[in-house]
Amino acid sequence: MTTTFWIVILALAVLLATVAATWLGLPALSRQQRPWIRRVFGLPATIVLVLVLAACGRATSEKTVRKLAGSPEALKARQEVELASRDVIAVWDAETPLTLGLVVLEDVCVGGSAKELFPTGSDRYKIKCTMSVAAYFGADPRRMADTIDGVLSAGDRTGPPIPFDHEFHYARTVVDYYRGKTGDPQGPGTGEPKGLFSAGTIRLSWDQVRSGDTGEVIEEPRSCSPHDPPVRRCLREPASTSVADLRREYGMVFKITMPVTNYFTVWK
Repeated sequence: MTTTFWIVILALAVLLATVAATWLGLPALSRQQRPWIRRVFGLPATIVLVLVLAACGRATSEKTVRKLAGSPEALKARQEVELASRDVIAVWDAETPLTLGLVVLEDVCVGGSAKELFPTGSDRYKIKCTMSVAAYFGADPRRMADTIDGVLSAGDRTGPPIPFDHEFHYARTVVDYYRGKTGDPQGPGTGEPKGLFSAGTIRLSWDQVRSGDTGEVIEEPRSCSPHDPPVRRCLREPASTSVADLRREYGMVFKITMPVTNYFTVWK
């Protein structure tokens, strides 16, 4: 498809150059003769334009997106990714001092675009499905050092489901900060930490509890797109619970954010 596309583009460029050269080379043509030239060259140009549009391909129809998103292959991949995410959340709930309060899952399948003159990649697939999962936990703000240290101890035991352990030097510095043994973990003047992150793994973030009214806090989950399975799924469990509710009940909020997973793709 890509080769055909560029061949047609080249043919169109040659045709346009020929038309331009012919037109400029006949400046003395009368007005009566010029419409004839337009008719002669206009038909090939129209044909080439049609070929270009055909080569560009079409965007995936909504009907096709829905059919592919509901296929056995997509359903199997979707279930595997969701179960794996829920298993990780269960480990965090069972092994760390944090108390699970809210899970938010977004699952979206989108169709590919028509062939692009300047490719962004969306014209290469018929459908792509992605899933994002986040979990919110309550914790006691008076026990920040013990809570984060407990997370690191859990990571020592479990490994990948909790990718932060006592070998993570910065994490140990954060614990010392909340114990009052050291200054700002990222250097003087950088202020209170607000999370732990390791490339390609879970991101752990929390309310800043030492910064008073200026401290950053975990925000409410964004509003989901309309729930319309299998193309769009938005789960909020429990539906009636908010981040503010957790903060009122426990004093502060921790959040784990899992990497967005591209779990199902059908290429053109």
